[in-house]
Amino acid sequence: MTPAVTVVGSGTLVPSGERSSPAHLVEHGPTRILLDAGPGTVHGLARHGLAWWKITHVVFTHYHTDHFGDLPHLLFAMKWAAPAPRRRRLRILGPSGLTERVEALRRAHGDFIVRPGFELDYEEVARSAVWRGPDASPTLRFHPVPHTDSSVAVRVEMGGRAVGYTGDTGPDGTLGSFLRGVDVLISECAHPDPPPPGRHLSPVSVAEMAKRARPGVLVLTHMYPPLDADSAPSLVRVAGYRGRVVCAGDGERFVLE
Repeated sequence: MTPAVTVVGSGTLVPSGERSSPAHLVEHGPTRILLDAGPGTVHGLARHGLAWWKITHVVFTHYHTDHFGDLPHLLFAMKWAAPAPRRRRLRILGPSGLTERVEALRRAHGDFIVRPGFELDYEEVARSAVWRGPDASPTLRFHPVPHTDSSVAVRVEMGGRAVGYTGDTGPDGTLGSFLRGVDVLISECAHPDPPPPGRHLSPVSVAEMAKRARPGVLVLTHMYPPLDADSAPSLVRVAGYRGRVVCAGDGERFVLE
């Protein structure tokens, strides 16, 4: 099976009938890695015909609700709604703060957060960590980004291919090098230029980052009004990026080749 990534949610915290909050599924063989799990993720996986009950890893870039909010739903569904009892271990990774939030979710929702009826591992990773599974696939590389005190970008490598995901980030001169040469680069592009104060990217800063990264395809996501899917790719090109650039839509799939 050729590695592929599907955009499950391409939206923001702003409610939308077309775009769920951030979530992306990377697949290669039996390995299925969910990058972030914002509200609507589990229904989105089902809507797009993706086997949510077969997810093997969940990786969080940070803990804002629009990236983290559907974790209880995913675990609850795996416990009670999977087509067959789960046998494979689920690994959930995230930067500092994961353990604290998991305990809060357990108190709020119940023990299924930590004991859902199958093997479950939570693991906090350092912001510059390299994580490898027991069979050396996948390899997950993390990079600190300026958004929250613990935010990371993620690089997923498996099957000889790579997916890069910025998570939420402000401009960072080292991020393009970290993501250099990925087949698909999923990048937030939250605001038009000039951006408001805060820690997000705009077309100009996305273009600068992508010129260093040189991905096979640059996929823009996480846009707040007034920036929209029709204008964002052309604004990135006007800002000087000459590679292939598209705007993500929920359910869109990219084969890594």
